Amino acid sequence: MEYEIHRKETRGSADHGWLHVNHSFSFASYYNPKRMGFGVLRVFNDDIIDPTYGFDTHPHKDMEIITIPLSGELSHKDNTGGEGVIHQGEVQVMSAGTGVFHSEYNRHTDKPANVLQTWVYPNAKNLEPRYDQKAYDKSGRKNKFQLIVSPDGRDDSLWVNQNTFYNMADLDLGTALDYKFNSKDSGVYLFVIEGEVEIAGEVLNKRDAIAISSREDFKIKGNLDSQIILLEVPLSA
Repeated sequence: MEYEIHRKETRGSADHGWLHVNHSFSFASYYNPKRMGFGVLRVFNDDIIDPTYGFDTHPHKDMEIITIPLSGELSHKDNTGGEGVIHQGEVQVMSAGTGVFHSEYNRHTDKPANVLQTWVYPNAKNLEPRYDQKAYDKSGRKNKFQLIVSPDGRDDSLWVNQNTFYNMADLDLGTALDYKFNSKDSGVYLFVIEGEVEIAGEVLNKRDAIAISSREDFKIKGNLDSQIILLEVPLSA
């Protein structure tokens, strides 16, 4: 299996006072020519946003943006009419397409929000912008994969304009899962949210990741009670 380990300490980090962020790939002031993305996955940010703070209205274009709150809640508003609160346990997708302006704020006054924000290049440019969000029952990922994003909305997932599949799983100590690829043209970026897992003899701890670029089905073992997110994405646009 061809892969590259991304240890948590190798991520780019920045402290903006109200925003504490770790970048898996080059983003904003962090630039690493060896970390420009993984296939069509361009951004994987692990953000901590202080109470009442957030991102003022700003633009995006031709990008599929998937946001996953790990703790806390975000208030969202955009110029397509999308508006609401994204809670822990929910997933948000926003297709920027021809262009969208939006804002995101931590709606709490007393606790930070921890959010995974990912950007995926779409399969076509100048698409119609759209916004959607969905709540997922965590019991649906207990020692199994729960599909949360797909290209066609299968299995109650949110759909995006790309042949990408996002799965989450909560593994008990000693539990092993087999992952089978959906596409022969894809790779997998797996990120450990909590705990410790083992893949291909490699041990990954909390906030470590592995980028798997060969299409070989593989096994994931929980060395501790663990939470993971797994992104299967095309390796070329």
